[in-house]
Amino acid sequence: MRMSKPLLRSGLTVVAAAALPLAAAAQSAAAVSGISVSTTGSTVSVTTSACPNSANGTFGTASLLSIGQANFSQGRQATLSGTSVTQSAAWANVNSGTYTVIVVCRDGTTAGTQSIIVSATPTISATTSPTATATATASPSLGVMGGLGGATEQYGTATLVGGGVLVATGTVAAVWYLRRRAKPYRL
Repeated sequence: MRMSKPLLRSGLTVVAAAALPLAAAAQSAAAVSGISVSTTGSTVSVTTSACPNSANGTFGTASLLSIGQANFSQGRQATLSGTSVTQSAAWANVNSGTYTVIVVCRDGTTAGTQSIIVSATPTISATTSPTATATATASPSLGVMGGLGGATEQYGTATLVGGGVLVATGTVAAVWYLRRRAKPYRL
């Protein structure tokens, strides 16, 4: 009695089941990646290309919301400026903490929402002694912050499809190996 057809069918079912979440994740990653938020010291900046229409050089508004603020209008607002290809806004002198950046285009559509953590700028002090030796010390004021960190990276469609191909290839190879191993040696 040969079991290759059911085994092959079950292997294809496993591959199809593994590919469905990857396809859904690829679509959601493409939909979420409307803005890019970064921080340098106490300055937070946002960049997007989702707001190509402008009126008098204004492409929309970005809002920086701190914890406890739920409305776009409650945050610190900045005007998006730039070109029809790339638009950006920035906030200076932002205190340490977790913030959410929301970008709304001039036509009222939301370009994207993203969270960011602004860490404290270390205090650096240098002293010079009469013997010409300098000492520099840096100490963060908040200690260690917990959270997801790098686990919140958004991957592009190509990365997700590449991962899906690797999973599918590994599954097919495992099924093939187990099938070959289960067959008795033939002369």
